Amino acid sequence: MLDGAFLSHALLWLIGAMTVCAVVGSFAALFSMGRSGYRKD
Repeated sequence: MLDGAFLSHALLWLIGAMTVCAVVGSFAALFSMGRSGYRKD
């Protein structure tokens, strides 16, 4: 089952998932920082 095609596909999927999580996380951090900067509550 662990042939080259499956391994490369799993590696690509893992890199893609990590990239999506990093993009979403950084966007959420920037958004929350911007919101807290504008609102002085």
